[in-house]
Amino acid sequence: MARSPHAWGIDIGKCGLKALRCQASPTEPRKLVADAFEYIEYPMMLSQAEADPVELVSSALEELKSRHSFVGARVAIAAPGQAGLTKFIKLPPIEAKKIPDIVKYEANQQIPFPLDQVIWDWQRLATGIEEGGFVMDAEVALFAMKREQVAKAMLPLTTAGIAVDVLQLQPVALANMVMFDQLPAPSTIDPDSPPASIVLVSIGVDSTDIVVTNGLRVWQRSMSIGGSSFTRALVKEMKHTFAKAEQEKRNAVRASDPRAVFKAMRPVFTEFAAELQRSLNYFTGSDKTATIGRVMLLGNAAKLRGLSDFVAKQLQLDVQRLDKFNNLEGAAVLSANAFRENRLAFGTAYGLALQAAGVSDLRTNLIPREIVRDRIIAAKKPWAVAAMLGLLTAAVVNFAGMFLAWQTYAPATYTQAFAAADQTKTRSAAAVSALETVKQKQDESASWQQYLVQVQERRFQSLDLMRAVASLLPRDPDGKVPDDPSDRHEIHVDSLDMQYFPDLATWFARVQGNWAETKAEAGVKPPAAPAAATDGDSAPEATAEGTAAELTAEPTPQGPGWVVQIVGHHFHNREQGNEGEQFLRSRFVHNLLGQGDDVLVSAGEKSGERVPVAELGIGYPVIVMSSPIRKVQLQTVQPPAGGPAVAAGPRDAEQSSGTIELKRYDFILQFVWQPTVPGSKAPPPPPAAESAVP
Repeated sequence: MARSPHAWGIDIGKCGLKALRCQASPTEPRKLVADAFEYIEYPMMLSQAEADPVELVSSALEELKSRHSFVGARVAIAAPGQAGLTKFIKLPPIEAKKIPDIVKYEANQQIPFPLDQVIWDWQRLATGIEEGGFVMDAEVALFAMKREQVAKAMLPLTTAGIAVDVLQLQPVALANMVMFDQLPAPSTIDPDSPPASIVLVSIGVDSTDIVVTNGLRVWQRSMSIGGSSFTRALVKEMKHTFAKAEQEKRNAVRASDPRAVFKAMRPVFTEFAAELQRSLNYFTGSDKTATIGRVMLLGNAAKLRGLSDFVAKQLQLDVQRLDKFNNLEGAAVLSANAFRENRLAFGTAYGLALQAAGVSDLRTNLIPREIVRDRIIAAKKPWAVAAMLGLLTAAVVNFAGMFLAWQTYAPATYTQAFAAADQTKTRSAAAVSALETVKQKQDESASWQQYLVQVQERRFQSLDLMRAVASLLPRDPDGKVPDDPSDRHEIHVDSLDMQYFPDLATWFARVQGNWAETKAEAGVKPPAAPAAATDGDSAPEATAEGTAAELTAEPTPQGPGWVVQIVGHHFHNREQGNEGEQFLRSRFVHNLLGQGDDVLVSAGEKSGERVPVAELGIGYPVIVMSSPIRKVQLQTVQPPAGGPAVAAGPRDAEQSSGTIELKRYDFILQFVWQPTVPGSKAPPPPPAAESAVP
């Protein structure tokens, strides 16, 4: 259902019901157009002992409903100021985004009830300066009501079937009215030089609301003196009934003894002025920068002859009745006799209509959140039902179309076509299969071609391995070979064997402990072995440096490759700290780890160059057998010309002239070889080909 542009402000007072229907002006933002009103006075005041408040209010609302429609219109009502709690809190310098958190904290501190038992709302006032996300001198208004008070305020309209959109405290509604009607817009007010504050005194039946505002800040207080206080004074002094005393009060000038009437009410005049003076003194004491301008009286009790003059004399201020609403338009309402006679009673209804129309400065709302949520859901239900009906209709139409199409289907008509389609599908599948077979053979031929083209570079791999091992063995410089075999930097190779492993991880699992010892003794993290080769003869290219990720991951040899075993011995066992296994590690294992000289390459793009040993696929050297150092007797050969004796070889046995005692150390060393051609990409293996032996 579409929303009506109308906004109702309904003030349920103790003397009568005031209702004002308005809408925002389409041309001027600070104008409100009134197009209907109602002033329904009860037969007796709600505070009288013999009155039935529920019945009187219900009758007035029924009369209001009989004259006007509230369908689609926004409705705002007010609760007495005494029924709620109002706090104006000045915040310390704070980030703007943290204001809601500090307000919630203050609400816990200021509201004397658990928050789940009250309905509360807050709004930041127009005071304060915001720069760079920080707010200084900010002030917030906090309003709260107990849930039972909210339910009590809404009950008459709920019973009458009128949906309430806004529940506001009367002092706040009055503040909205005076800020909209008697002061400039807050956005146009200079915070450093605000206008003088207006004191709005709304005299009700049992109490009086005082609202003080300069358009930026708001202060309010309620006094327990109202229009009935004057009536009770007449009852007490002149011995009238309450009804007669009320009549005398309203027509004091035309009373049978006006002098006696005013004399009886004078103490109330004095008490009223004194209480108002105390309130203003408290306000000016709490806000040293505030200045009081006009004092404006509202409420039908303000019509009492001489009241405004008496209060002005006591306060020494400009006191006048609010006889004209500056920003309220609508000739049909403003010119009506009933409205003009009761204009002073429509201040609260005017402020409520402002908030319902969405043009008020204070916009807090004490309607329970669950009611607002339920109304939003209820408002969307018709649209949801319509959407469901639309989807259901579409589904039915779609099903009907499919059902009709299915009904017209005749399988016999399409049998021949389906058979032809199946034959075509079979021939297509056979053609695709034949094409795949041809493509597979073509790929195999290309692989064989590539494999055979690069075989020539691989034929030197075994020679490069032998040359590398020979160049990595320690030796003394030419012409500087020591006479004593114990001083020579030599390692004698007794045998060299190789074994192929489809997966080098199988071998490495058995020698992992030896490899850890090799790394610990060498004091370095050697580069990883090359990645697994695609066949037994070749593997991807490896680099001497390796990558940081590989070193961190502690890689192990993977894939196919060869394990080379060297059985040998040496006699360099006299030098303390550099004998036996230590000499083997420092002079041979050290070189196999890539810490020595580069080795010469015979084939490939780097033919004739020297490259790190890892680029040949050599790595992971481990000592799998290490014998104790033992003494041996070797025959010596006396060289011609009286040179020094040397250990005899097999061919020198006949020339042997004696023996020499040496210390011998025997070992078995293994390392990984995954053959590569440095600088060349490893060729793909031929399909279904067995790994070739290099």
